[in-house]
Amino acid sequence: MTTYFWGDTAVLTGRSIKHVTRSMDTIITTAITPIALMLMFAFVFGGAIDTGTVSYVNYMLPGILLITIASGISYTAYRLFTDMQGGIFERFQSMPIARSGVLWAHVVTSLVANVISLVLVFGGALLIGFRSGAGVLAWLAVAGILILFTLALTWVAVIPGLTAKSVEGAGAFSYPLIFLPFISSAFVPTDTMPGPVRAFAEHQPVTSIVNTIRDLLIQQPVGTGIWTALAWCIGILIVAYFFANFSYRRRIS
Repeated sequence: MTTYFWGDTAVLTGRSIKHVTRSMDTIITTAITPIALMLMFAFVFGGAIDTGTVSYVNYMLPGILLITIASGISYTAYRLFTDMQGGIFERFQSMPIARSGVLWAHVVTSLVANVISLVLVFGGALLIGFRSGAGVLAWLAVAGILILFTLALTWVAVIPGLTAKSVEGAGAFSYPLIFLPFISSAFVPTDTMPGPVRAFAEHQPVTSIVNTIRDLLIQQPVGTGIWTALAWCIGILIVAYFFANFSYRRRIS
């Protein structure tokens, strides 16, 4: 069964990735839009925000990376929804393939597509002045957190992909996720915010993840913040995975 799972998932992933590479609007939305946001913050708002000795490009980049992921996973929900509506899942059920491989193919595709988008955003950041003296271990930690966050949000995206009643509903869930970094430490220090907003910003998952990635890139001690960030990512992943598989079983039963 395990052998069938890996083989079936690989074949189905190849099919899904072909759809992504043939869709230019996906590439534009998930890579160019975050880069445009980065340019706007760097050259329009950056001069008005005091981030101490850290350059504003270095300060805001982690938030842009999370927005890139949140934007990218909306396409996972969209692709899953269109497969459900197109009857592809029913065809797969009549074939001798691992049922879980269908979901995992979309998840792996999301990881691949988001990694490409993140690399493009990093490239754009380098062009406008991002620099980091972080070592190999710090970069590996950053990559691990970004991949874990992508995996967690992808499983969140699977839920509306399976349960939405319309294509608009399948993709609309990502809007709050894209907006969440704006109410965090991603673009401005939280101590500049009013009391209730500051309390929310300091205790939501994006802030701990952004702070951890930023500290790793600028070679600052991460302290216990990295465990908070990992706890958020793993917690979201576990809950989303459970509800996604529950929704999947209900749809195919």
